[in-house]
Amino acid sequence: MGLSTGNHRFSFRVDDKFFSLFEEAEIRQANVNVELDLEKKERMLVLNFHFKGSIGVTCSRCLDEFDMPVDNEEEFFVKFGDEYRDEADNVSIIPEGVGHFDIAPLLYDYLHLMIPYRVVHPDDENGNTTCDRTVISRLEQLKVTGENGSVWDKLKDINLD
Repeated sequence: MGLSTGNHRFSFRVDDKFFSLFEEAEIRQANVNVELDLEKKERMLVLNFHFKGSIGVTCSRCLDEFDMPVDNEEEFFVKFGDEYRDEADNVSIIPEGVGHFDIAPLLYDYLHLMIPYRVVHPDDENGNTTCDRTVISRLEQLKVTGENGSVWDKLKDINLD
């Protein structure tokens, strides 16, 4: 409410302490710098976020933890209206006289959505995996091969004609 019409810039860091405030958070480790460019208009706020840093994740392949780099931008609109309401994924309406807007849920959601469904260590400069070599070696040993390699191979024998 106290901001003048025009552009405003805010910088802050999101880290482990931020995510400890959310009981259901999947992220436990983070070090992300957030630049927020906020444009206050007469009837609307335009929030442009730029995230750069890293999030602690667990590799889906070798179960080793590593810091996944993040570098992303998001845009969010806050409109003034009669009551609280979400109009779209990136648009919220708040009552005209409200003096503040909490961006913590936005930061929480944006950072969680940056984590892909399947997370694996990035390859090195030669295209080789950087996963735990012991685990990868063991997975190769356990890999089923040959004629009886899969329970689904029997389906190949079914004649549908």
